[in-house]
Amino acid sequence: MSVNGNGMNRIGLGDLTPLGKDLNRPECVLCTARGDVYVADWRGGVTRIAADGSQSLYAGPAPGGRRLQPNGIALRADGSFLIADLSPETGGVFSLTRSGEVRPLLEAVDGSPLPPTNFVVEDAAGNIWITVSTRHVPRILGARADSNDGFIVRIDRKGARIVADGLGYTNEVAIDPAGRWLWVNETFGRRLSRFALCSDGELGTKEVVTTFDNGSFPDGLAFDSEGHAWVTSIVSNRVIRVSPAGDQQIILEDADPAHIAEVEAAWQAGELGRHHLDTVRSERLRNISSLAFAGADLRTAVLGCLLGQSLETFRAPASGHPPVHWHYG
Repeated sequence: MSVNGNGMNRIGLGDLTPLGKDLNRPECVLCTARGDVYVADWRGGVTRIAADGSQSLYAGPAPGGRRLQPNGIALRADGSFLIADLSPETGGVFSLTRSGEVRPLLEAVDGSPLPPTNFVVEDAAGNIWITVSTRHVPRILGARADSNDGFIVRIDRKGARIVADGLGYTNEVAIDPAGRWLWVNETFGRRLSRFALCSDGELGTKEVVTTFDNGSFPDGLAFDSEGHAWVTSIVSNRVIRVSPAGDQQIILEDADPAHIAEVEAAWQAGELGRHHLDTVRSERLRNISSLAFAGADLRTAVLGCLLGQSLETFRAPASGHPPVHWHYG
């Protein structure tokens, strides 16, 4: 472990500890106070890693026999899950019980079917936030610097509606600890942005908190107890801590400079393809995509990934802010 110039501990690859085994594209990770870790599973559901290390798969077919491709997942108070379906041509959000019952929650918005759907989260008031990265099919066509067709959906007592549009490949969203802002990663726009939360359920004008460069493509998003955002970057396997003022600190990195240069050149030229994202040149991390804080003191960071079969964990130099689902079963 080394220390950044600003005093924040930087994590080395030797500080990592693996968690879980035989996972299937564990892109999104959630943690709870009781020690459970839940991850998205492309066998059609969610895998639970219990505190004792045992694993259970909750999965089942959607209506019509369709098998979901879970990307983002959310844990609800009754122990069920919400799944953002990233199937190739059409998406949606589905509910999943632990007995394997799958039901559609939202398959269309504002009169149009939902494209492949990236992320879903439920806030403390029971409102549901959903992101769609791009309207392009296949989605890789939206992986451009000028991408601007991603959007955010909110479900509340008024129903479901698009509350923000024109985003640069919308990825994870999170409400800050003060409850004032909805933050969002724009992966191929390479921005971390935020919207003021209005009392009527709408969003204020977008503000860009910070922009990223040289191989940083923001994906996962979580907050620590000091109100800083923790962002995971695909390709470069970086964990970046961002202050409310937009200052960045790299906490962890596992990247091959030649691979970053290759991907960077393709992104700059508007030629980024699946082969750039579906391979990884690194020592240990397998294209990290999400982060959640775990442990009694919320000081264990758990990393989801796109290409590995296990998670990686490390002791964080700051404690996490407990998510809404922290005390759920």
